[in-house]
Amino acid sequence: MSKRQTKEQERAKYAWECVEKAQATLRKDASEYGQLARGLPAFIQTNGLGQTLAFLLSKGKNDSRKPHQQLYLHLSEWTTEQLGWGKSDKLMQELTRPNHDSNDYRRATNEVMALLIWLRRFAEAQLIKDDKQEGNDATTT
Repeated sequence: MSKRQTKEQERAKYAWECVEKAQATLRKDASEYGQLARGLPAFIQTNGLGQTLAFLLSKGKNDSRKPHQQLYLHLSEWTTEQLGWGKSDKLMQELTRPNHDSNDYRRATNEVMALLIWLRRFAEAQLIKDDKQEGNDATTT
């Protein structure tokens, strides 16, 4: 149990750093990063991790000043390191290597989803500013 708690703390710390970085580098587009983080879990459940990463890459256009690309980089760096593939910004390339199987794909999906829980929470708190959210109960996600 304490090992899992430690992993959750690591995820939370990394997610907080990502949100702070997005806020500092994206400025006016930081809210879009927050909206992406909020909606990405449903996108993954509907379309799968591979399609979701392809979407982020196509919208990000390899420009780290774009919210889509920055979120892709944050997910990639964390997930590749956690799965023992070495810290890399190329999660899509890692997933499509012939030596990775469906178990690796599932593990990557689970790790991305676990990180997105924290990214979503912190992004909603720090980046997403809308009037509707202020009236929401704190228990809704």
